[in-house]
Amino acid sequence: MAPTTNHTDRFAASMPRLEAIAYRLLGSASDAEDAVQDTFLRWQAADIDRIEVPEAWLTKVLTNLCLNQLTSARARRETYVGQWLPEPLLAGDPMLGPADTVEQRESVSYAVLALMERLSPNERVVYVLREAFDYPHRKIAETLDITEAASQQLYHRAKKHVVDGRARTEIDAAAARRIVDEFLAAATSGRTEPLVRLLTADAIAIGDGGGKVPARTKAFEGALAVATFMRGLFKPGKAKRALVGGSPAVYSTTANNTPALAVVLDGRVIGVMCLEITADGIAAFRSQANPDKLERATRRWAATEHGEPLLHVF
Repeated sequence: MAPTTNHTDRFAASMPRLEAIAYRLLGSASDAEDAVQDTFLRWQAADIDRIEVPEAWLTKVLTNLCLNQLTSARARRETYVGQWLPEPLLAGDPMLGPADTVEQRESVSYAVLALMERLSPNERVVYVLREAFDYPHRKIAETLDITEAASQQLYHRAKKHVVDGRARTEIDAAAARRIVDEFLAAATSGRTEPLVRLLTADAIAIGDGGGKVPARTKAFEGALAVATFMRGLFKPGKAKRALVGGSPAVYSTTANNTPALAVVLDGRVIGVMCLEITADGIAAFRSQANPDKLERATRRWAATEHGEPLLHVF
């Protein structure tokens, strides 16, 4: 039977949830949109009146599409130029999904999305559905065509990988903003020592340029190495201005529910730096500069108020 307006409306009501699931699974907003669109095409072609639980049917179709993409993505990332990082989502983007609990907020954080790259496709699905959307293992097992015990095992294994990979510390917004301000003041001081004091001993800095923007192929590791890099990054220079075509402005914002800096030039977001802030200091900087992964951020930036920049660089 052809879809009716009611069927289309039912799918539309499910779209925010489907997009939020797909983004967490794929780490790419554009790929998530494609997966949801493909799910809609299958919904249109199905005998919808015979589908007993539309939400479960849609989740299963979407999940299978994402599993196929995750398998092919692993092969593509083997030839990716430099470090691969997820596509950042700026504050208020509906694709971020639910953020009522610590688990939901952390499941879409830049740090956790990066860590989830280490998981198998099935581990990633179980972790996302359980941690971010509170799906019972019975439903997850039905979605993946596995046993409930297998779902529980996959979840515990995935959870261990994620927990072992980062310090889970939630910093309140006021404290995070203060640390961001202190970081910028230290980064533009021309001195390394103030930066080192703000970092954890094992701090890292990773950048994704996708081969289109200069970025180091390996992460900077250790407080001194990261501080030295940041001092150089924020040092003005004619060559840097020529490279980006001007003097970009830096704004304090949030991306993926974590403190971030948005680097904006002529209304276009040319970089998003996500800070992983713990009680011991800044543990990581993850910077997205690949223009292909900043188109949605630029659209979001143009549609929202963002106040005055903290500084102009270069």
